[in-house]
Amino acid sequence: MNLPRKRRILCLSDTHPGSTSAHRVMSLKRLGQEVIVFDVPSYQPRWKPLAWARCRFPVGPLIYRVNRDLLATVRAHKPDVVWFEKPTCFTRNTVQTIKQSGAQTVCYNLDNPFGPRNDGIWYQFMKVFRLFDLHCVPRTVDIVRYRTWGLNFVKVLLSYEPSIHFPPPPSWSDADRSRQVSFIGTPYEERPAFLTDLAEKQSLPVVISGSASVWKKSLRPDIFGRSFAGGALLGNDYREGIWKSRINLSFLTRLNEEDIAHKSVEIAACQGFLLALRCEGHQAIFEEDKEAVFFSSVEECADKCRFYLSRPDLRDAIARRGRERAVRCGYDNDTQLARILNRLDGADV
Repeated sequence: MNLPRKRRILCLSDTHPGSTSAHRVMSLKRLGQEVIVFDVPSYQPRWKPLAWARCRFPVGPLIYRVNRDLLATVRAHKPDVVWFEKPTCFTRNTVQTIKQSGAQTVCYNLDNPFGPRNDGIWYQFMKVFRLFDLHCVPRTVDIVRYRTWGLNFVKVLLSYEPSIHFPPPPSWSDADRSRQVSFIGTPYEERPAFLTDLAEKQSLPVVISGSASVWKKSLRPDIFGRSFAGGALLGNDYREGIWKSRINLSFLTRLNEEDIAHKSVEIAACQGFLLALRCEGHQAIFEEDKEAVFFSSVEECADKCRFYLSRPDLRDAIARRGRERAVRCGYDNDTQLARILNRLDGADV
C-alpha cells in the first residue's frame, strides 16, 4: 500500500460508532490525514413527520441550515478535501462554492441512486453529482455509467474496518458458538421468505438478529418468536455475533444493484464461516469452497448448512483462509481509502 500524502480533510460523516462512515473517518486518521468531522445526522429533524419529509423532499428550508453551516465550516478550516458521504441534502451552489475555495471534492456513496429504486431522497444528489472531482464507485454496474458521463471515478471494494472486524481468540471453538445458522442484518427483499423456508420447510436452527421492530413486521409471529434473538448488533456486538455463529449467511440487495455484500467482507475479516449468495462478485473476491461457500437456492443453502454444521474443522479452515484472503488482497478500509486519496493526485490505482 502506497501511503497518501497528508491533507486536511473535512468529512461529512455520521459519527455514530456503528456506522461505516465513522469507520472511514478512523481509517483516514490512521492514514495520517488531518480530519475534521461535520456531523450531518445532527441536522436531521427530531420530529418524525418533518424528518420523513426532509428525507423524501430535501429542498428549501428543510436543508438550508446544513448547507449554510457547511460553507461556514469550509471557510473556517480551509480543507484540502471535502469528503461527501451519501450527499443527499447539499445544493449545487454549495458544491460549486466549495470547489471555488480550492478544495477537492470526493463523493463516497454506498447506496445506489441510479438503480431500480425511485427514492425521493436523491433529488438534490441528481443536481450535483456531476460536480464532484472524484467518485468512489463500489458497484461494477456503475463503471459503464460513469465512463459514459465522462466523470472521474475509482472502483473501490466495500471494505472492512480492522479495528472492529478481526478474528476471535485462538481458543475459540464450536463450544463458544451458540448461533447455528445465523443472519445479522435487515429484512430486505427475499430474505424473510428465504429464512422462513430454512427454519420451517428445511427445519434448520436459524437465528436472526437486527432491528426487532422491523423484523417483527417481516416475519410471521411464530417464526419471529422461534428465530429472532439479540436485537440490532452493532460494533463489537456485531463482531461477537459473527464469532458466535457456526454459519454466517450473506445475501445481496438487488434493488441496490449490489455485486458484493458488504457483510460478506466483514464476516470473512472476522474469520467467520461465510455462506453467501453465489454471484460473480463474491466468486471474484473469495475462492468457492476454499475461502467461502456459496448457494444459489434455498435448497442448496439448506444442504450446505446440514453438511457444514457437523464439520467444525472444515468450517474453521475455510474461515481462516477467507480471513487470510481479505488481509492479503487489501479488503480493509486503509488500503481502499489510500487508493482513493492517491487517485486525487492522479495516481493510476
